[in-house]
Amino acid sequence: MSQKRLGRGYGSGVGGHTSTRGQKGQKSRTDVHVLFEGLKVKKSTIKKFPLLRGKGKFLAKIKPITINVKKLDVFKKGDKITIASLVEKGLVVERQAAKYGVKILGQSELKKDLEFLVPVSK
Repeated sequence: MSQKRLGRGYGSGVGGHTSTRGQKGQKSRTDVHVLFEGLKVKKSTIKKFPLLRGKGKFLAKIKPITINVKKLDVFKKGDKITIASLVEKGLVVERQAAKYGVKILGQSELKKDLEFLVPVSK
């Protein structure tokens, strides 16, 4: 036996009545809930969040797909940069671009004159 099972009677070999959990108290009966933070003297973490119903309460905000300026060298001078043109050149996946959006980040220099029809960083 690698580990003795608690709370399964005298035959388990670990006590019987209380099975090493002590007499009374919160931890003698079942596990303490994950969100339990002690006495409610201070406001709990869950109560600090705004009241949102349903699934997705703690999900982070969805951020757009980012593309670096240096990857835009595949375009010709004067081209219009749209989500459709980025999908056509294979820089983004169409389904993801439609769901999350696209944003161009300027982490390098742009050497061509391009017309942007998607969000761009400063």
